Amino acid sequence: MKKMLTAAVSRVLSGVTQKPASRVLVASCKYSNNATFEIKKCDLYRLEEGPPVTTVLTREDGLKYYKMMQTIRRMELKADQLYKQKFIRGFCHLCDGQEACCVGLEAGINPTDHVITSYRAHGLSYTRGLTVRSILAELTGRRAGCAKGKGGSMHMYAKNFYGGNGIVGAQGPLGAAYNMAALWNLPCIFICENNRYGMGTSVERAAASTDYYKRGNFIPGLRVDGMDILCVREATKFAADYCRSGKGPILMELLTYRYHGHSMSDPGISYRTREEIQSVRSKSDPIMLLKDKMVNNQLASVEELKEIDVEVRKEIDDAAQFAMTDPEPPLEELGHHIYSSNPPFDIRGANQWIKFQSIS
Repeated sequence: MKKMLTAAVSRVLSGVTQKPASRVLVASCKYSNNATFEIKKCDLYRLEEGPPVTTVLTREDGLKYYKMMQTIRRMELKADQLYKQKFIRGFCHLCDGQEACCVGLEAGINPTDHVITSYRAHGLSYTRGLTVRSILAELTGRRAGCAKGKGGSMHMYAKNFYGGNGIVGAQGPLGAAYNMAALWNLPCIFICENNRYGMGTSVERAAASTDYYKRGNFIPGLRVDGMDILCVREATKFAADYCRSGKGPILMELLTYRYHGHSMSDPGISYRTREEIQSVRSKSDPIMLLKDKMVNNQLASVEELKEIDVEVRKEIDDAAQFAMTDPEPPLEELGHHIYSSNPPFDIRGANQWIKFQSIS
């Protein structure tokens, strides 16, 4: 009788669908809706007051920021892989390590604000609204890329986002020209992402003064911890409010770090040590800092964030597969979008006896 009862109970239990242990744990957690954090005080120049030194992070925003930064990190690591597999050719400038800058900037401005940047643009392209698919497809030179496969790593565009510009410092005068040409006369925030190296030269070797936030001379400035997304967000909000109030432009220096070299052709370890890179990763990684804040203040659990990691990896893998298989733009489009009036003209290919005509 006892054996029969045990067998019956076993059959009943075997019919019950078991949830994964991690999901059960996540579902049983009681999270806080928000938490208050102290953030590093910004260095100020020609300013009587600066951004606040405390801020509130909601659970909803924290999860959003974490997923965005993780997506950018994984996207850049996938771009590294595609470059080494020769799916990506030419220049490729990665921004892994600097995720708090682009995500924090976007968190502090409005979607209708206008942004222009330099050639390390993948992260900002994503936060400005481009999909991972369109970014990776652009890197591989495919038709579904955000610039139809003809812009590559340094020339990506989105709504209210005017690129990726390949010349060092070009975004400054170009942004001012856009402003004047459109008669926007909008307040301007000039942002310097100081990742401690200019190509392969450390800032200490290249500049007599590394206080870049003071380089505007008569323009006020502030220096921000660019590895902490909350610092970047609050500094950006402060700078945006300052400009919108009619006080004029402001300069922000974001102290950050890039894990890759200047570009994919730069191994990044001839002018700095592996130990230096690992030290930054272990102490100041922007994703790790946010993760620790959220877990330690009951805004999320480790298991929940791991589930986001799995979701992000799948999204990146799917986008990479698409970027490797999408067709390249047709040859007859080689000269399209060069002139606004699109007149036809001849283009000489690698073989000087074969010419293609541009027709728009």
